[in-house]
Amino acid sequence: MKSVLLALCLTVVGTGCATTSHDFQRSALGVSKPATELLAELEVPGPVELETVTSCDWAVERGGLINLDHPTAKAAHLEDGDEPVKIFFHALRHPTRGLYIVDTGVETALRDAPGRSAMRGVVASAMHLEKMTVHQPLGEWLTRQPQALSGVFLTHLHPDHITGMADVPAGTPVFTGPGEASERAFVNLLVQGAVDSALEGKPALSEWGYTEDPQGLFDGAVDVFGDGSVWALWVPGHTPGSTAYLVRSTQGPVLLLGDASHTRWGWEHDVEPGTFTHDGPRSVVSFKKLRAFVAAHPAVQVRFGHQH
Repeated sequence: MKSVLLALCLTVVGTGCATTSHDFQRSALGVSKPATELLAELEVPGPVELETVTSCDWAVERGGLINLDHPTAKAAHLEDGDEPVKIFFHALRHPTRGLYIVDTGVETALRDAPGRSAMRGVVASAMHLEKMTVHQPLGEWLTRQPQALSGVFLTHLHPDHITGMADVPAGTPVFTGPGEASERAFVNLLVQGAVDSALEGKPALSEWGYTEDPQGLFDGAVDVFGDGSVWALWVPGHTPGSTAYLVRSTQGPVLLLGDASHTRWGWEHDVEPGTFTHDGPRSVVSFKKLRAFVAAHPAVQVRFGHQH
């Protein structure tokens, strides 16, 4: 028995564990379509009211956000050190489907009772909460909304994008890209408990039902509400299921990149994210697809993962 347990432990340590033990399933929401179909009415103002909320200011290692080994970064003499960033959530108000958010900002307890936050202990230490200045916890924001939250669309499952999830009402549907919950990594031995705590009380994660995009514009695309107003775009690399969201807002098209590009500098100088990324080469492919899309359609406004 001892030998069996030892072998099991070595296997877990050697391969890591899943991002979360929370259940997941294929999403019943959304229809997979060729990404080219989103072009038909791309520049026609859509029905969605979009609001981006800065939940907190923060600072993290620049080398995690920007590939400092890239020739352009070297030529600019970029060095590692604290990079000022923000943690956002984006509110989508659809006239018939209700209120949704993309990512979650930070939870109220992170400011008021850090010891009871889902992100506590070793995760809180690793996130350097002392570098955070909280402006708008998700829970406080939700109490002021005239309508209930209908769902959460996640760009990915990294702690800084689900830090507000504990403020999301129990039973609220949560959507993410394929492979997010089941991705195995050594670091998950440390963060899985925090991710599980953040997701406690929520239904099984609904994974977007991407199919291979025939034209390769993106790896896959899902028409979320079936009316062309919101698209989930599969941009793997930062994580296996990383998802950007294209919103046809009342003010024009907006692309929410998530951590396919954390920073304004990286995007504007064609330098992909750095060491915080799971699969560097695949991240570069997704990054370049996104930049090519925006270059071809300059009416699209871009919102980065952690900077305005």
